[in-house]
Amino acid sequence: MKAPVCTYTVFDSECDQADPENPIMILKSDRLSHHTDGVFFDPAIRTSFVFGEGKNVEQADIIRIDSRFTGLLQWIGENRIRVRLSGKMQMDGTDKVYAVYKIREVESGTGTKLSAEDGFLQYVIQRLLESKTQEDALEDDDNEEDSDEMKLTSLQSMTDFLECARTTLPQNIRRWARRNLSVAKSSEVSPEEKRHAQHALSVMLNVRWKDSTFGDIDPVRAREILDEELYGMDRVKQRIIETIIQINRTHKLPAYGLLLVGPAGTGKSQIAYAVARILGLPWTSLDMSSIHDSEQLTGSSRVYANAKPGSIMEAFSLAGESNLVFIINELDKADSNTAQGNPADALLTLLDNLGFTDNYMECTIPTAGVYPIATANDRAKISEPLMTRFAVIDIPDYSPEEKKIIFLKYSLPKVLRRMGLKDNEIEVTEDAAEAVVRKFEGVPGVRELEQAAEHIAANALYRIEFEHINSVKYDSEAIEKLMQ
Repeated sequence: MKAPVCTYTVFDSECDQADPENPIMILKSDRLSHHTDGVFFDPAIRTSFVFGEGKNVEQADIIRIDSRFTGLLQWIGENRIRVRLSGKMQMDGTDKVYAVYKIREVESGTGTKLSAEDGFLQYVIQRLLESKTQEDALEDDDNEEDSDEMKLTSLQSMTDFLECARTTLPQNIRRWARRNLSVAKSSEVSPEEKRHAQHALSVMLNVRWKDSTFGDIDPVRAREILDEELYGMDRVKQRIIETIIQINRTHKLPAYGLLLVGPAGTGKSQIAYAVARILGLPWTSLDMSSIHDSEQLTGSSRVYANAKPGSIMEAFSLAGESNLVFIINELDKADSNTAQGNPADALLTLLDNLGFTDNYMECTIPTAGVYPIATANDRAKISEPLMTRFAVIDIPDYSPEEKKIIFLKYSLPKVLRRMGLKDNEIEVTEDAAEAVVRKFEGVPGVRELEQAAEHIAANALYRIEFEHINSVKYDSEAIEKLMQ
């Protein structure tokens, strides 16, 4: 008897949540209830969902499925995992159809695969919803090599994840993962090689490899965020808004990152955090003053027992996704006089957005979704090749009047909120703020102003507690006495 041919069609979706209007799949049936338990026959050759008990067993054909979920559907079917579908009946032309928006595993009474437990299933579904189908993954793979937050660490869970999510992984990472799975499961390699392969797999597969296309960003809201975080700096803010408008036109990140040059404490890192917030991306930071060996960035070869990925790959792992703001602190302090190579030069491939290769991972990882923002105090100490990878913005120091406003409008309120002091419990006059600024005259930046605000707030709390008073007022005389 000839095996039935798979008859469902696939559709592309970029929705990050499933609901009746944006379902995972559509079944042809008018007999399914809101929640229905059953099993899929292997969707590679059948298109049916079988439900009911005893003489009342029925089946519903799959009509359409989100292309991101074809691997998951096949895996559930091949392993006969009993699931509960949640869906809604709808009309499709003249036919009644069932739009599935949730899939959960249920007890079957006959045992289950360890990694098919519902926590794993929900993890995979969420990963798929956050992903976008890779075009090259829609081809047949047979000619290639044979929720709560969780991590893929066991070989079984990683094997199953590859089967479920293969259409959402870049082709080179998918092939790389299969090779490393073969090594990790092999009985012909050393335990050390198997351990390295499994660790590399866990690092790679726990990163969400997202499409680098960006949706529209509201420039008005972006300006509001910048004004909340930063006082003044109109030229800097305009440059960032220009970047947002460029992204809205091209839906891609700019070819160049930002290099913020200026004295310590002038808010360079704060600008980077604000940009990450505007872009809606996680951020990670790298302190170049602590990097003295290029291998710290690029990772070490697996031939060494203590080999591990480099700081750049670890940054992707910590962020949990491939699209992120990469903050490179103190770029001018990168040590270029080392026998192990200039660490700053190891950044060039990351900054070129052509992909970065880690020696431990032995795979080129996509970097088109990385937006680098570097900070520096002295541009003269940065090599020319690195300088050409950035749009440079000079951050001047603040005037005494600007520092006073920053102290009263930004530094002090932030500290008071953090320490739980109410407005009616403390008053700091303008001449008191001027006294604070005079105290740090000649010191660049505003970092010391926040430290002074901490000192003042802590003193106010002490006096309220031990002097049993309701509020404390600070004028210039009180400040000079407190900070002498």
